[in-house]
Amino acid sequence: MVVRLRTLVSTIVATLLLAVAATGLAQSTWDGIQQRGSIRLGVASSDPWYFQDPLTGQWDGLGVRLGRALADDLGVELELVETSYGNAPAALQAGRIDVMFVLDATEERRQTVDFIDGPLFSYALAVLHREDFDASSWEGLDDPAVNLGVTLGTSIDTRLTQELPNANISRYPSNDETVASFQSGRSDVVSMFAPALTMLQMRVGTGVITVPEPAFVSETSAGFPREEDTRWGDYLNETLGRFYEDGTTARLYEEYLRDRGIDPSRVPGLQ
Repeated sequence: MVVRLRTLVSTIVATLLLAVAATGLAQSTWDGIQQRGSIRLGVASSDPWYFQDPLTGQWDGLGVRLGRALADDLGVELELVETSYGNAPAALQAGRIDVMFVLDATEERRQTVDFIDGPLFSYALAVLHREDFDASSWEGLDDPAVNLGVTLGTSIDTRLTQELPNANISRYPSNDETVASFQSGRSDVVSMFAPALTMLQMRVGTGVITVPEPAFVSETSAGFPREEDTRWGDYLNETLGRFYEDGTTARLYEEYLRDRGIDPSRVPGLQ
């Protein structure tokens, strides 16, 4: 009888533990944020979106500032979780992070995570060139006499290969090497999305950034876990949409640029 009673008690305890575990696994992102008192933001080194100071180890960037704005709005803390753009969808799916900014809503990513309905912000394709070089139009750059540097295998490489069939396009393994080709004179212009090009131009300290006409604009997004409870997704859609429309996102970006010693009026914006 004692043995049977112990077995029964053990079974009940095990059942209760499983129930508790199942409840924890089923906990929605919204409930998790409220119970923890924090939003877990995925961060991946990609200035100006996420920048880790090599001296202090502190993170900054537009993504971090957007995260702080959300946390302040909800009255919770911001918790930073290091990841990568490649691993971010899996981290969202596994519930290790609650949101990741500047995560493009590709068809592959849409298979596992959800994205806000509107754009987080938009950015344009820009070029870095000498001050005396006319880079006002893509048509003017579509010339065999123009040496144009791009980073190999990027969406920029694909787009400009299609749009500028006559240009002399050279491809380099990394953004740094692409910009180095401009510094050395091998490229008359190099092309990247404006924000990344801005940070690289600040580092090399030379050249002028222009968005040629017509502007080639891309939209980026924010990813969050896919789940039945829509409260977190609804909140992100409403709040980030408001930030975009009322200029909060652009303002946070400009403030970050100023803190890095960059005049926002001299670089392309996010809308």
